[in-house]
Formats: sequence, structure tokens, C-alpha cells
Amino acid sequence: MKARLMVVFLVISTLLMSACGKKEIENAVNWQVKDFTATTQDNKSLGLKDLKGKVWISTFIFTSCADVCPPMTSNMLKIQKKVKEEGLKNVEFVSFSVDPTVDTPEILTRYGNQFGVDFKNWTFLTGYSQAFIEEFAAKNFKTLVKKPDDGNQVIHQTYLYLVDKDGNIKKSYDGFKNVPYDEIIHDIKALQ
Repeated sequence: MKARLMVVFLVISTLLMSACGKKEIENAVNWQVKDFTATTQDNKSLGLKDLKGKVWISTFIFTSCADVCPPMTSNMLKIQKKVKEEGLKNVEFVSFSVDPTVDTPEILTRYGNQFGVDFKNWTFLTGYSQAFIEEFAAKNFKTLVKKPDDGNQVIHQTYLYLVDKDGNIKKSYDGFKNVPYDEIIHDIKALQ
């Protein structure tokens, strides 16, 4: 009888422990990123196929941004450092420029260097038209990007996006003020 109770106890304990350790992304979405081709800060071509098999965090920024982009880039840098500290592999960071006519590869390199980003797994993208990035952001990331006819400031939202190894956006987070660093790291681990 004691042996049977012990077996039942072990089975229940195992089930409870495995349920507690289950890695899931809360409120996940499943938006497929359509194929794209862009130019990196190294003046190389990069597309969706190059990111397959990797988890990636993405954002939309521009280098002459007067307000939200510098803090967003600093926040991405904190996530990049946390990913490194956690020893997580195959995690990429991708920043799409929302002002591609201004943000050349050279300007993007200078911008990244100002923040001390590690270009080994962080890519800044340009080399597409303004119309492309506005439509790409809206259709794939469900986010607004709009360059007004006058002025040099591009209107865009301040989200960070978590994308799985198959190119599906799983979740968005505040990338500007209340960045949920621990949640992002947890969700990256769930996709590993």
C-alpha cells in the first residue's frame, strides 16, 4: 500500500512540476512576417530567409529621431546584454529604419556605434523605399509608420516585437518607457 501511495505521489508531483515549468508566451499572437530584402549597416543584403532558425527582436527607428528612438535603442541594448548574460544563443536584434532615404548603411553604423551595440547579432536595415517600409510595417507588424510631407521626423510607434524561428511575430512590448525586460527574456527562452 505504501509503495502504491508513493508512486501516486511521485506521478502527481512530476505532473505539477512539469506544469509549473511550462514555458509559454502569454497573450501570444501569430502574425507571419512576409519575405523582405534590405541592406544592412555593413552594406550587405539581408532577408527573412537569413533570420530563419533564429529568434529575433525587432523595432522601427530612425537615426535623426528627436525623441523616442534613442531611448528605444538603449532599451534594446539592455535586452541584448541580458540575452548575452543569460547565455541565450541564436537571438538576433533587427532595427528597421523608418527613414531609409536618410539612413544609409554608414549613418546606421555610426548610430549603432554611438550606443555601443554589438553588431555580431544586431542588424540595422535600410535600402528600401519609404512606401515599402510604411506598408511592410502596417501589414506585417500591425504598426504605424508615416513620413509627413514636411519636416524630418517620421511618425512611428514604439514597440519591440518578438519573432520566432519560423518568422512569426509572437508578441509586442513597450520599447520606450515601461520595457518588461524579464518578460521578454522569459518569452525568448520559451521560443528557444
